[in-house]
Amino acid sequence: MAADYNKDPDQELDLDDDVSGELGEKVQQVRAELESLKQKQEEIEREKQRLEELKRRQDELDAGRAEMLDKLTRALVVVQREVEETQKRLEQLHTIYNSFTQHLRQLEAINARMWNSNELPRELSKAISSVEDARAEFIKAQAKISADAPADSPASFPMEGDYAMYEDRGFGYWLKSGFAFTLPIQLLAAVALLIWIWLSVAK
Repeated sequence: MAADYNKDPDQELDLDDDVSGELGEKVQQVRAELESLKQKQEEIEREKQRLEELKRRQDELDAGRAEMLDKLTRALVVVQREVEETQKRLEQLHTIYNSFTQHLRQLEAINARMWNSNELPRELSKAISSVEDARAEFIKAQAKISADAPADSPASFPMEGDYAMYEDRGFGYWLKSGFAFTLPIQLLAAVALLIWIWLSVAK
């Protein structure tokens, strides 16, 4: 036991210094590892935030895409139906336009001054028939356009209020209206007939 007390103090101090130095190195190493772990944790946190943002944008894309696919698909059905209705209406308007143009030319071509006494009865009948045909076509087209036109559509013919309910009138109304509408022509026909009779007698 005495030998233990005879140890060299300098040697014991050197051992303590070695242990202390080794512990210091370990502390530095642990600190370095902690710093490295902290940096890795920060990188992982940044990567996590980046991935979360990408996931949020991906979800936003998927939701917006699904929403617009649904809306556009349904809207296309409505637009296609409107296109078909518009084309149908356009064809109808072209037909009416051509019919009106034809009747207008026929009425503009009527010139009673060019009729001689022999042609007068026949030409008057033809002229009155042309006027009645034009009137019937006008009323028919007016009723068709009014029935098919949207509530806020500006498409209408002159005197719409006068013709809007013609198809609902009875025979008596049409008889009176026909007489009133053709009264000027009837007067013209009567005068022309008197002239023809006078010319015939004069011969």
